[in-house]
Amino acid sequence: MAQPPGRLASRAPAAGRWKDLLYSQRLAPYFFIAPFVVTLLAFWAVPLVRTFVMSTQNVMFGEAAFVGTDNFERLWRDRIFWQAMYNSARYMVLTLVILIPVPLLLAVVLNARLGSPRLKNLFKASMFVPALTSVVVAGIIFRLMFAETSTGLVNQVIAWFGADPVRWLRTDIGGLVALLSLATWRYTGVNILYFLSGLQSIPDEYYEAASIDGAGKLRQFFSITLPNIKPTMVYVTTISIYGGLAMFLESFMLYAGNSSPNNQGLTVVGYLYRRGIEENDLGYASAVGVVLLVVIMAINLTYLTLTGTFKKESR
Repeated sequence: MAQPPGRLASRAPAAGRWKDLLYSQRLAPYFFIAPFVVTLLAFWAVPLVRTFVMSTQNVMFGEAAFVGTDNFERLWRDRIFWQAMYNSARYMVLTLVILIPVPLLLAVVLNARLGSPRLKNLFKASMFVPALTSVVVAGIIFRLMFAETSTGLVNQVIAWFGADPVRWLRTDIGGLVALLSLATWRYTGVNILYFLSGLQSIPDEYYEAASIDGAGKLRQFFSITLPNIKPTMVYVTTISIYGGLAMFLESFMLYAGNSSPNNQGLTVVGYLYRRGIEENDLGYASAVGVVLLVVIMAINLTYLTLTGTFKKESR
């Protein structure tokens, strides 16, 4: 049966309005960012708000009771939490000391017009391969390397110098050396690529002008290189602070679990996992996560403020 002309006429403008809406240049940016916004809300904003709510509750076996600041008061008196915070802070500071200057110097050498380009590319590729390795696999390999027996790779190396086998993962300093070795092996290549991208954005004319004025390589490094890679330095330092304080899986795999002698390898995230997953105290674990978030944000915001990141450029 033929439809009345009025109904066809009413459908045509509706179809035209939908077509205009889909092809609207004003709404196009919102369509493109919609997947990101939805993902951000679903997997970051909502869980973050939920974590803050749970930190004020006693959540046990699906039942939640409001306890106010009791979880944070327990946290303040928790000796194991402060030990985990100390372990994470120490690890973070030492990784900054290693993984900022060493990759920067290697990136400067790779960026110099010396040596064979093929060898440089081979070196860059070999340094980046560890970043592609699973943390689980890397943790198992380093646990075998730092085994306390005389057959462990590291103990075999020090035996060449006449030293006795060391129980690396049984002592605080030995475990820290193993963790730092794993971090250095895994993330040096990544930071090299970050610094290389910053170095290659510096115009060659700056160095040519400095050479004409008689500036040496060391003076060029401090007067040209460092000021011009400041944004890259700020970015690498910021993500390194977060990565150091949020480290968990490396320690978990190195010690074959979340338990270590005298909690020497326990991190803040590891303690959160212990209380929330292993002991099912989700309210207390949420309080640990909130404190960790506040600490990371406070350190990074202070650092970004001191480096002038938030200052507006003068025109």
